[in-house]
Amino acid sequence: MERKDIIIIGGGVAGMSAAGYAARAGRSALVMESFAPGGQCMYIADVENYPGLTESISGYEFGERFENQTKRFGAEFLSAEVTSVRKEGNRFLLKTNEGEWEAKAVIIATGAKHRQLDVPGEEQYQGKGVSYCGTCDGPLFRGKRILVVGGGDTALTDALYLSQLTKNLTICHRKDRFRAQENLIDQVNCKKIPTMMETTVSQILGDGKHVTAVELTSAKDGSKRQMEADGVFIFVGMFPQTGFLEKSILDRGGYVVTDRNMQTSIPGLFAAGDVRDTPFRQLVTAASDGAIAAHTASEYIDYIDGHPYI
Repeated sequence: MERKDIIIIGGGVAGMSAAGYAARAGRSALVMESFAPGGQCMYIADVENYPGLTESISGYEFGERFENQTKRFGAEFLSAEVTSVRKEGNRFLLKTNEGEWEAKAVIIATGAKHRQLDVPGEEQYQGKGVSYCGTCDGPLFRGKRILVVGGGDTALTDALYLSQLTKNLTICHRKDRFRAQENLIDQVNCKKIPTMMETTVSQILGDGKHVTAVELTSAKDGSKRQMEADGVFIFVGMFPQTGFLEKSILDRGGYVVTDRNMQTSIPGLFAAGDVRDTPFRQLVTAASDGAIAAHTASEYIDYIDGHPYI
């Protein structure tokens, strides 16, 4: 069984930030990622609001730079899927499709995935007009035609934000009323943002490079029509990647509950980034979470090394 001081599960920005800080603190750090380093940023067309960037770069390039920096600090990467994490004494045992591993501390950074509409064109135009984050991509659509899909708090919050960037914005929701908080609904009504209720997006259309329109279907009679659009912002929910974790550390939505030090209720088990119960999910907050998690994980290791029977 291979051993590391800190194993980070997930190779997104939070995970790589944690690994970099852990390695710089002199810990042996290993990132386990089942897909590819970069996480959700791999789907962002242009990253322009990360501190220190003087010009926008693609999410792919941003993730690649982060990975190279993390490796330069001494962290290792392993392509593996973790199936279980359990604690025995002062060590954690991890089962993966690449064998079993042992660590003194573990940082969960598996992120959360956006629920998709699963309609033709959605996957093809991700990063080319289809977005799941208003604050990330909204400025790229300043003054353009935007359709917001969804009826919850996130959908209306982002719609209000996007309405500051363009006057040509419409909200589409599959039900006859929004499920968001009343104060958000009141703000949408006050700003007179156009809404289409009992309407779904059945197809996203484009010219091969960018979104140009959407096909809408009425939930009442099944009739279809097209609407021109440059950006389609989809907010129909997220689901955290926590199926392999103990339910005791999760909230009702499946997110990991931590304190301000990224510590879960299990000593030595930390969480960072979008997988965590957090009010704001951005690349910069993920990086911050990862740095804090690595710092407190290193302090935890110092403690157990000095108290081996605790």
